[in-house]
Amino acid sequence: MSTQLVLLAVLMFAATYPSRALPILAPGIERLPPRALLYLRLVGPAVLASLAGANTLVAKAADGSPAFHAGVELAGVLACLALVAWRRNLLVGLVGGVALVAAARAAGIG
Repeated sequence: MSTQLVLLAVLMFAATYPSRALPILAPGIERLPPRALLYLRLVGPAVLASLAGANTLVAKAADGSPAFHAGVELAGVLACLALVAWRRNLLVGLVGGVALVAAARAAGIG
């Protein structure tokens, strides 16, 4: 197991925790302008989307360099995005995307 993933998790925690903890730590946050509240609400999904994009579209080529990759994982990410946009629920989108990828891999596609 690589310790780089642990370091990435710690860095992502440090990057996203302040915006997620702000409502707890700063009373009266509901008085912020609506655009600021919208920005704070969307930080978590934006980080998740960037991680998903980087992990699904980039793979190592035979020589070890990064290369474009469009596999079943990309279909899972797109299904997740579509479900989140349709249902306005991140959990439903994540479960749907994971289920799609799991079913495809179980069928031997991915």
